[in-house]
Amino acid sequence: MASEKVPHPKPRYERILLKLSGEALMGDGKYGISPKTLSAIAQDVKDVVDLGVQVALTIGGGNIFRGVSGATEGMDRSSADYMGMLATVINSMALQDAMEKLGVPTRVQSAIEMHQVAEPYIRRRAIRHLEKGRVVIFAAGTGNPYFTTDTAASLRAMEIHADVLLKATKVDGVYDDDPKKNPSAVKFKQLNYIDVLKKNLKVMDSTAISLCMDNDLPIVVFDLTQRGNVRKVVLGEEIGTTVGRPSARSA
Repeated sequence: MASEKVPHPKPRYERILLKLSGEALMGDGKYGISPKTLSAIAQDVKDVVDLGVQVALTIGGGNIFRGVSGATEGMDRSSADYMGMLATVINSMALQDAMEKLGVPTRVQSAIEMHQVAEPYIRRRAIRHLEKGRVVIFAAGTGNPYFTTDTAASLRAMEIHADVLLKATKVDGVYDDDPKKNPSAVKFKQLNYIDVLKKNLKVMDSTAISLCMDNDLPIVVFDLTQRGNVRKVVLGEEIGTTVGRPSARSA
């Protein structure tokens, strides 16, 4: 008797933008990039690509250099931010290498042109890469100082018409207080954009939240450290915290 093929589960989203913090690449270290953590993230992304989902990523640079920290130490804010943007290019190249080792075709597009290591950011080219099944990593933020990689993630998500912005963190959602310091902190399952802004909840910076609100783009905040969580979110499992209407732009 021939064995029946098990059908792939149907993803909730067709095109996603996954926002990673630079700190996510450190693993248990205090600085730099953990090869083990990098491989685990690459495998999580591959699992989603194998579902037929189009994946774009943005990544921070806080594991190498954080612009705001540099500015508080007396450095010119613009110079510090540009240095932070260059750090995101290093992270993007590392992630590209890890994914291509798993056989996932990947392109890095940088908002600061550096032709030897990355393509320049061109919206239509990025969309074409996604349609061809390539993962696109957006590096160097927006290319402008005073804008965070959170804002860059929101902007790129809108530009490529993503169905959702997935904010991967080290906690399992959004709380009313720091759950590591306050065991009684309450986790939110669902929030609207205005509540995030009014309560100053640490989801993303206010510019990024406002961009998502103005364009009705849902945000899902979830724990990246649990393997398989990216796939679970894409398949529509109720994990983490959803900001905005969960089905606002999903297929």
